[in-house]
Amino acid sequence: MDLTTHITNHFNASAQLKAECAFGLAPPIAAAVELLSSALLNGGKILACGNGGSAADAQHFASELINRFEIERPGLAAIALTTDSSALTSIANDYDFSVIFSKQVSALGHAGDVLLAISTSGNSRNVVEAINAAHQRDMQVVALTGNAGGLMSELLSDNDVLICVPSASTARIQEVHLLAIHCLCDGIDKIILGVE
Repeated sequence: MDLTTHITNHFNASAQLKAECAFGLAPPIAAAVELLSSALLNGGKILACGNGGSAADAQHFASELINRFEIERPGLAAIALTTDSSALTSIANDYDFSVIFSKQVSALGHAGDVLLAISTSGNSRNVVEAINAAHQRDMQVVALTGNAGGLMSELLSDNDVLICVPSASTARIQEVHLLAIHCLCDGIDKIILGVE
């Protein structure tokens, strides 16, 4: 196997999917920016969750808001529900792994907050349960998914936003998710700071 060619093919496949997604995903990403910015400007916060690479994406997003993205600004209220090992393990041990995020959403979420729910398949049970908990708390949801959106897409209301990457490859979906997250962070900064 020619590793250089193989690696080049990964770059090309990633670039091709991103180019193909640009037109279709720009409108829901813009809608998500509006929703997230409105929540933050009105004193709300963003709760983010996902598993594995999506957990890392949730943490990445929260850190960009709490600290900064590319422009200096005060910190913005965001919590990654993937980081408290004591909460995660106690909930999973006492109840079930499927409720590790939903119990946190029920405890921390309020009307006016937004849940950023990330799952490449759209079928992660604990993320699905987090969406249900968010709706019970009168929260809106931004769902980052792939494939056809899975169970998550079926749970969303007209007030929620679905950003669904049309691919079956987990790696490619995650690569587009990261770009979408950076677009969200940039858009939020532009709206919060009034930058053209």
